[in-house]
Amino acid sequence: MNPLVMIPTYNEAQSIVPLIGELLERFPNLEILVIDDSSPDGTGKIVEDLGSPRVHLLKRGQKSGLGAAYRAGITWAQNQHQFSHYVTMDGDGSHRPADLAPMLARAANIDVIMSSRWMPGGEIRNWPKYRQFISQVGTSYARLALKLPFSDLTGGFRVYSAHLINRLQMSEITSEGYCFQIEMILAANAAGATISEVPVTFIERELGRSKMSRRIVLEALTKVTLWGWQNRFQSNADKLHYVK
Repeated sequence: MNPLVMIPTYNEAQSIVPLIGELLERFPNLEILVIDDSSPDGTGKIVEDLGSPRVHLLKRGQKSGLGAAYRAGITWAQNQHQFSHYVTMDGDGSHRPADLAPMLARAANIDVIMSSRWMPGGEIRNWPKYRQFISQVGTSYARLALKLPFSDLTGGFRVYSAHLINRLQMSEITSEGYCFQIEMILAANAAGATISEVPVTFIERELGRSKMSRRIVLEALTKVTLWGWQNRFQSNADKLHYVK
């Protein structure tokens, strides 16, 4: 297994180096791609200055959303033709490298490993109650609307097999905020992927600022409602646009 960890960044200068250092130490066969949206705080330059052959930097011209960053990262990775799995992970320290080991162990024969904060064994530390409420309500609504039986549809810490990603039409996955996480599972499910969840500990960031906004929440609410309507009143063939 030769996984690539993709980390989108915007102003993560304070947290990115400790995260990269721990990943490199724990996983000798792993490579990292930092996808930086021209962070004003110099995150990209900090990553570049590390000079590690296992750490790559993809510079983007402007801040344009989580989904766009991951789509750019996947395109970069596919052009390398060398990775067996793609890991999506936040750069703010909320996702623990220690939790990646059991996720990778499960990924050998499963297309998608989803981290879960809400299943038995999962944990949240230092997150305000209102943020927990938003996350739980968002996942519950998406589960009902889309008929997806997973406990944490908005978590961003995941492992995707390259085999699955190569089967998806990534250009059709158009969500830009955290709704991207939901749409990826919708697309994987449409492709008949095997999907499993692993409990993790989520830690609220200690450094920097959250990227959550009203626009991101509105995008998720609007799109999930539309997909739910399509799921009930249109044919399943409408979901196959996600699959090559």
